[in-house]
Amino acid sequence: MTLQWIDNQKGIDRYRIDNGKGAMVEIITLGARITKLIVPDRAGDPTDVVLGYDDPAAYFDDTTYFGAIIGRVGNRIDKGRFALNGKTYALATNDGANHLHGGKVGFDHRVFKAMPLDSNKLELTYTSPDGEEGYPGEVKVTVVYTLEEDNALTIAYRATTSADTPLNLTNHAYFNLNGDALSVGGHIAQINADYLTDVDEGLIPHGELLNVKGTPFDFTSPKPIGRDWDGDHRLLKIARGGYDFNYVLSDSAKEVACVTGDKSGIVMTVLSDRPCVQFYTGNFLDGVEGKQIYPYHSAFCLETQGYPNAVNVPSFPSCILKAGETFSSTTTYRFGVK
Repeated sequence: MTLQWIDNQKGIDRYRIDNGKGAMVEIITLGARITKLIVPDRAGDPTDVVLGYDDPAAYFDDTTYFGAIIGRVGNRIDKGRFALNGKTYALATNDGANHLHGGKVGFDHRVFKAMPLDSNKLELTYTSPDGEEGYPGEVKVTVVYTLEEDNALTIAYRATTSADTPLNLTNHAYFNLNGDALSVGGHIAQINADYLTDVDEGLIPHGELLNVKGTPFDFTSPKPIGRDWDGDHRLLKIARGGYDFNYVLSDSAKEVACVTGDKSGIVMTVLSDRPCVQFYTGNFLDGVEGKQIYPYHSAFCLETQGYPNAVNVPSFPSCILKAGETFSSTTTYRFGVK
């Protein structure tokens, strides 16, 4: 196991963790982003399974959230408004009339401080000041990336706040397990969820749950990601032909999802203690020029999270982190082959 500082470009530090067994991850301090994640395919060839840019400075202008830590609140908040402790808060709106992924300058564009903790463990910290993007309270966030010998990458989140505030942290890595920039429609996916949160035309949940059985959204058994995404279901049309939905995980599901690259044989298993996962299939990718040119549907995301828009839906579990309390959560991406 080795952890090393690689370089600093325009104020962005880059680190690399190598487990010596074919897996390597690179992380930058801008947005605490995963910029490279290499694992062996079924032939033993090294394969970079995440989208991104070769030049760390390119992330300053990134609008896709490639590999970033998302906060304070991942996903969407209806009209960028919520009430808390008798006061109404107006957040930055950056997705039409709605608030998305922390606002106009969310955690994805904040520079974290990095500190190696071990030969396979990197800690990144950021303090979000009171009022940032309209949120109350000063929030101190710690993210620890750990690369294990069994080719598993674990993300551990921890946060505290000086005042009650919404918090829903996640990571927005885009995966293509074939290591190319072609459609992920042939990837085989399983998601351990019987329901998703129904949404309106703005992809905002309001409390209704949709049973996925018998619908294009059913991944309770393994199937190709693209098998049903061309259907005429109203939700597929809202999401621009593909998936961009919050799946409510089964109560006993420590294992969130499992996806296999149809060409590479790389298997990614996602484990988490979070109640939901956003499954997104790159419906807004439009030829982004990164390490490769990334077209429509050339990646998928599995963003473990709390319930979207929970600040405005009383029936959803609360996402409020209270002053004096500590938020902690862990998500693991484990890689193998078949």
